[in-house]
Amino acid sequence: MAEAVAKSTGGAGALPTPPVAPRKSVTGTRLWVAVLFLLPALVLLGALVVYPIGYSVWRSLFDADGSGFVGFDNYVDIFSDDSTLTAVRNTAIWVAVAPAVVTALGLIFAVLTERVRWGTAFKLIVFMPMAISMLAAGIIFRLVYEADPNQGVANAVVTSVHDAFADSSVYPKARPNAQVSDLKASGGGSFTTTGTVKAGSPALLPLVGIAPNKLPGTPQDAEEATGDGVTGTVWLDFKLGGGGEKGRIDAGEKALKGVKVEAVKDGKVVASTTSGADGTFSLPEKADGAQLRLPGSNFAAQYDGIDWLGPTLVTPAIIGSYVWMWAGFAMVLIAAGLAGVDRNLLEAARVDGANEWQVFRRVTVPLLAPVLVVVLVTLMINVMKIFDLVYIIAPQASYDDANVLALQLYLVSFGGGGDEGLGSALGVVLLLLVLPVMWVNIRRLRKERQR
Repeated sequence: MAEAVAKSTGGAGALPTPPVAPRKSVTGTRLWVAVLFLLPALVLLGALVVYPIGYSVWRSLFDADGSGFVGFDNYVDIFSDDSTLTAVRNTAIWVAVAPAVVTALGLIFAVLTERVRWGTAFKLIVFMPMAISMLAAGIIFRLVYEADPNQGVANAVVTSVHDAFADSSVYPKARPNAQVSDLKASGGGSFTTTGTVKAGSPALLPLVGIAPNKLPGTPQDAEEATGDGVTGTVWLDFKLGGGGEKGRIDAGEKALKGVKVEAVKDGKVVASTTSGADGTFSLPEKADGAQLRLPGSNFAAQYDGIDWLGPTLVTPAIIGSYVWMWAGFAMVLIAAGLAGVDRNLLEAARVDGANEWQVFRRVTVPLLAPVLVVVLVTLMINVMKIFDLVYIIAPQASYDDANVLALQLYLVSFGGGGDEGLGSALGVVLLLLVLPVMWVNIRRLRKERQR
């Protein structure tokens, strides 16, 4: 009975119940205060991200001018149009190749620069292209890939290496005068005389097809060969202002130096020589009675390098410019991760007998795996929306071969296509392609927080 009374009256020894405080968040901030501070960011996020995505999805269901509802016809057109399929294929190549190459180079640079004294300077040089905009980088590499070796750095290097190991033609586009010359085409770009050469009777081999002021160097005037042996002269049977007799060496006509001349008997070369500065040449006695042949190597078109921006190589060439820009980014991130690696683990592996390659492959790379994944995923998202480099570097003739989804979206919507419905559908497809990569990245970040 006493306990019941005590409970009903509160009892003399009962403690007062403290008042319940308003519920706060984990950080101690009231919920409405947090929402108030987040509201401007949420408004901007909705205006700049959510609304454009929603409007793009809605707009993709209409025709070019937005007046007629077409449903999913725009999406059907995407996968039935050849140029769009090429863009999808090239985007897949970009995603598969560019991030992997950039990450690999960044890893190599980060590891090697730790072993040299001038590593900091090297990192600065490699990272410097990141300070250049995509527009500027595109202009730079458009000049680098210029077809003319006198302007394009890439072809200047290629032609220099080629010419170091292969003889270049002396007079490309030169040819005999068919009206007065005994030289006739004999296959492979070569020319052979119909008659034979005799000792003591100099052979005359006139050529045309070259302007006198376009001859390399400072050519001398042609001279008629003398002597009792098998001799002859190779010269340009033309001079500025005209005049003279065709098939004869006239005053002022220029000698062709360095032309290879072969003596051929029964289809076999028995002797060969090259013309001198005055155009004359001399062959040994065994050439008597042979036909004279000027090989096609004298007239082959000059090697002008590689067509970097042609249909075959335009995509790899542009990927090369992307690698040049982003290798520094990958190197810096990987170097930061490498700085946190416990050096005792590396030394322990070396003490156990591992060589440097085994230490790198079995210890360094596994320890850097989280950083490598971050770099790889970031670059994959980046290349999916690549636009600037392709738009600037690829010439108009190679747009179809270098096309990517972002560029196709621009061309279809604003670059002359005028079909905003199809462009919106392309934007939605591009978003759907990016979402899985973003999802993988978010999952990885959550796992990192749980550790």
